Parts: sequence; structure tokens; C-alpha cells
Amino acid sequence: MRSQHIWTEKDEEGRKREVRVTKFGGQWKFQAKFADEENWTYYDRPLHEDLINARDVVFRKYQRRRASAEDVAALDKLLLLYAPGE
Repeated sequence: MRSQHIWTEKDEEGRKREVRVTKFGGQWKFQAKFADEENWTYYDRPLHEDLINARDVVFRKYQRRRASAEDVAALDKLLLLYAPGE
């Protein structure tokens, strides 16, 4: 089953950035783009900040019974796998 999580944020210069995280077939895909860009950037190795935000979004959805505990655990594993400095 496919699940998608989307949020927006602003960078230091005030540019708006949309991030989409999709889980399909047990695989997580991270993509992002700035409002002034046409094409999406797909990440083979997600940015650490995006992983933290995705885990936070999914955990809040889990608390409202809109996401599974397995999704939270899977993102925790990705955070350990892609820890800074590794």
C-alpha cells in the first residue's frame, strides 16, 4: 500500500521548498523542489534533515492512527543508516 507524506519549509533565504516522501512496496522515496524550480530532485540518499522531518510527520500521524508503527520504525532505521558522518 502506498503512503505519501508532504510538507513545506523555507530555507535561510526565504525560498519555499516542498518535500514529498512516498513509501511503496517497502521502499521510501524522497523528493523535493523549490517553488521557483520546475523539476523535482530525487534523493538516493535522503538529506538528514528531511529524514528527521519525515519521522516527525509520520510519528504525529501515527499518534492520530493515520500511519503505522512499522513506518515509524522504518524511518528510525533509515535515520541510523544515514546518520551524519557515515
